Amino acid sequence: MNGNTRMSPQVFSILSSLIEEKLGLYYDLSQIDALTERLGGRAAEAGFDSLLDYYYYLRYDAAAEKELELLVERLVVGETYFFRERLQLDVAVQDFIGQAVARGERPRVWSAACATGEEILSLGMLLAARGILDRVDLVASDISAAALKRAKLGKFPKRSLRDAWPAGADRFFSWESDHIVVDRRIVDAVQFVRLNLLDPGAVAALPRFDVILCRNVLIYFRDSTVARAVNSLAGRLKPGGVLFVGISESLLRFETTLACEERGGAFFYRNAEP
Repeated sequence: MNGNTRMSPQVFSILSSLIEEKLGLYYDLSQIDALTERLGGRAAEAGFDSLLDYYYYLRYDAAAEKELELLVERLVVGETYFFRERLQLDVAVQDFIGQAVARGERPRVWSAACATGEEILSLGMLLAARGILDRVDLVASDISAAALKRAKLGKFPKRSLRDAWPAGADRFFSWESDHIVVDRRIVDAVQFVRLNLLDPGAVAALPRFDVILCRNVLIYFRDSTVARAVNSLAGRLKPGGVLFVGISESLLRFETTLACEERGGAFFYRNAEP
């Protein structure tokens, strides 16, 4: 098929609904050209003559799950960088993770939708700087297998470094040509897993966490999908555990068991259930 041929509004409607159902990503009609380009290229590679045929395959074929894994690589844009919105990371480390360690506990932290891993590796560097990296369990998940592969490699382009590094953080990376290479001790401290946030069974199989980071992800979801995802995340928090979302994201309009709090200028949501 010609990947440049614009899909009809009718085909857009059923394909975009399927993508939202399976992956949570929401596209409105103003994005029809972008979706046509991404879907058209993948459908042509997979040997389909039309996007309607591709839809029927994704919807009804028993082997469609593998194709969805390949399609997600075309649709997901993992935009992240080291120490993004660092104030939240500092509060998470100082006020929650560090205090749990000081009480003799072994806290668990989950970076949900971690993309290529800069967020969880930034947190790992902050923990290593405090000498407590080996006393914390770190989990990072994403729906993209390709993104997770890059995260595990621990090698990043210059654009991953946009904000100032905390003092002493340069101990945990080196330069290889024009790439940043993170200390293997930091990378190996993280358990990377492929996971769809909208798969309730997969999320429910995870342990409970003291801190969950799900930042700058929910903005890509419709409100109904955000509510599903947040309730699923809330179910994986320990009593008193906290969820950090992006600074441009708010959960106040949703019915949730989480209570909004602020500390040091950083907002978060606490599981107030006993």
